[in-house]
Amino acid sequence: MMKNIYPLQFTPILKERIWGGEKLKTVLGKSIESSTTGESWELSTVDGDVSVVANGELQGRSLMEIIDDAPNEILGTAVYEKFGKQFPLLFKYLDAREDLSIQVHPNDALAKERHNSFGKTEMWYIMQADTDARIIVGFKEKSNANEYVENLKNKSLLSILDDVKVKSGDVFFLETGTVHAIGAGLVVAEIQQTSDITYRIYDFDRVDAQGNGRELHVDLALDAINYDKVDTYKEYTKEVNQSNSVVDCPYFTTNFVPLDGQVSINKNGESFTVYMCIEGDFELEYNSEKYNYKKGDTVLIPAAINSFVLNGKASILEIYIS
Repeated sequence: MMKNIYPLQFTPILKERIWGGEKLKTVLGKSIESSTTGESWELSTVDGDVSVVANGELQGRSLMEIIDDAPNEILGTAVYEKFGKQFPLLFKYLDAREDLSIQVHPNDALAKERHNSFGKTEMWYIMQADTDARIIVGFKEKSNANEYVENLKNKSLLSILDDVKVKSGDVFFLETGTVHAIGAGLVVAEIQQTSDITYRIYDFDRVDAQGNGRELHVDLALDAINYDKVDTYKEYTKEVNQSNSVVDCPYFTTNFVPLDGQVSINKNGESFTVYMCIEGDFELEYNSEKYNYKKGDTVLIPAAINSFVLNGKASILEIYIS
């Protein structure tokens, strides 16, 4: 049993991307040093990108190490039983100064067979959207592999894909197989299965400083794609000081909590909880200690922390596995 259980914050893992910008600093207060930072990985156990604790006595230890020491206390009894010592989710903030590539993620079976990995079911919460910003999600109408390949060859793929104008507060849930791209002018909170398997199918013919295009995975994507028309937009309620259900899937549950004042939270020890602060700021009181969070912060509440109090004026995403 780990004695020193407390709410954990981790050092963001910042990623340079061809499409990245500076909003992770200007909108979310991250200490980025370049003008093309595309992602802040907030909580990760992806190989080569394992999060390290940034606060308290466990500072400097990796998420993998603390799970290894106390899997039930950190992950939760039900999560540990289901996933072993793997941390099953990946949390990120993204800044798309330009369009991301059009891509697709394989399902669990395909990802296991090809890459010995989880698939990647994910959701996006739009934190900030420039005027006319849009995303690409799925096909306009039911399609098939032949039509898709034909349009890819003719550089007319965008004509058969659905693009949707978005605004702050919109949520999209993307099951594996959904062709998608985050469009320019968006800051997004992303919650997904732990996986870094992405099949890039079209990159708008972009090249880097050396004149090279990024690698495409057109063949791998063919049987990973869901060619049906899909509904990805999620409507949700915004009852103040309540956990409003947004996404409830086998991989994660996400609630929206509009905090205004004080709320007592009680948990059963079966799953960890993650809070992403998407607007405002709040304080978490546990064991007579107070912890403060602002917009752009992400905190992991170990499963062994059963009751605590939230206080402040903030919009929070609450994520756990049910």
